[in-house]
Amino acid sequence: MNNNLTYKEGDKVVYPAHGVGVVDSIEMRKISGAEQKFYMISIIDTGMKIMVPVVQAKAVGLRRVIDSKTVEKVYDILRERNVAIDNQTWNRRYREYTQKIKTGSVLEIASVIRDLSVLKSDKDLSFGERRMLDTARGLLVKELSIAKARTEEAIRAELAEICERRTRAH
Repeated sequence: MNNNLTYKEGDKVVYPAHGVGVVDSIEMRKISGAEQKFYMISIIDTGMKIMVPVVQAKAVGLRRVIDSKTVEKVYDILRERNVAIDNQTWNRRYREYTQKIKTGSVLEIASVIRDLSVLKSDKDLSFGERRMLDTARGLLVKELSIAKARTEEAIRAELAEICERRTRAH
């Protein structure tokens, strides 16, 4: 078994579709008769506890909070103005956006926010799309606030301003 731990206690990590969490501990557990090492993670927003097998961490998409270079890429995606929104049915779009969020990629999440913001400037979003926009925004705000060491309120205001500017220029 690979004992090279990528994360240690106290590290902030991102678990796809659930957001930022903290590695509370690393424990041995017996599952189906086999001993395995697990990261015990608490999701900051919800308090949800997640056990991730150390050997599966990469496969499930567990990753570190983004660095400042990636923060800039996120803002570039959000500021992108020439976006063609696919005119597919809302449920196909919804499935596509759900997949993007599930990847846990902050760049994919940013593209979902951008696309839904552009769409919102043209028409009312469906209930599902509004919920998805809120979910994506929540995931992004939490990670950006940690990456930039700023409050969530400041990040939320920054994102709102970028999205508003986009729609005014649209």
